[in-house]
Amino acid sequence: MSTTTSSTYLYGGQVQANGIRQHYLRYGGSAGARAERDAVILIPGITSPAVTWGFVAEHLGRQFDTYVLDVRGRGLSSSGPGLDYGLDAQAADVNAFAQALGLTRFALMGHSMGGRIAVRAARSQPQGLTRLVIVDPPVSGPGRRAYPAALPWYVDSIRQATLGMNAEQMRAFCPTWTDEQRQLRAQWLHTCHEPAIVQSFEDFGRDDIHADLPHLAQPLLLVTAERGDVVRDADVAEWQGLAPQTAHVRVPGAGHMIPWDNEAGFYAALGDFLGAQVD
Repeated sequence: MSTTTSSTYLYGGQVQANGIRQHYLRYGGSAGARAERDAVILIPGITSPAVTWGFVAEHLGRQFDTYVLDVRGRGLSSSGPGLDYGLDAQAADVNAFAQALGLTRFALMGHSMGGRIAVRAARSQPQGLTRLVIVDPPVSGPGRRAYPAALPWYVDSIRQATLGMNAEQMRAFCPTWTDEQRQLRAQWLHTCHEPAIVQSFEDFGRDDIHADLPHLAQPLLLVTAERGDVVRDADVAEWQGLAPQTAHVRVPGAGHMIPWDNEAGFYAALGDFLGAQVD
């Protein structure tokens, strides 16, 4: 899970795009190698600052110019009161980020909330977008089955992390994770602005991303977890009916945080969908 020792690690940076500071981590080798590679923009979930996805981005950086975003209200991106934490604003951030960095060919990979952001961002057909990887997205929405998680799980852990937290205390919230994974989350969870998290969680039941799916033109890979009950078989069938270009892979033995539970299985699910084999 180290984000500083790999030769593929480049730097953390920030850019002003869509009127806010957007912080990111970038992986992918030398400047010369980057010029030859398509980009991947990785959008984490509801309480996952960019650094917590560093181990995945490091792996992707072997083949791609890889960027991991701090979604507004998380990590080192703009946060605090007065910001719009809605899905439309988050999606506009992603498209503005790609434009500000001059990315001419890029894929979006979003996990959970990040998957919903990627779908909404792709609906507007941003120039340069080539592929979508949507990882275990909440399929809740108006009149739909609720997202199978409880808001207090997020709020309680954020409040405890704000006061100070270690890996052992994080065990109560993430019992299956390694000590290293729990420690990293304990260090960074306090950067998640509670009102932003509350709005994002509540928006899982208010925003209808299914209405966006027929407007997507890019090849799409839906990666889902075998455990966790976030995306059921019937949900996959509905998704593929609305976006027939969708390929689907279910990762065995994994809960919602798929790479944490079965990292090799996650890369196997990606295969060569992004344009180069991920293994």
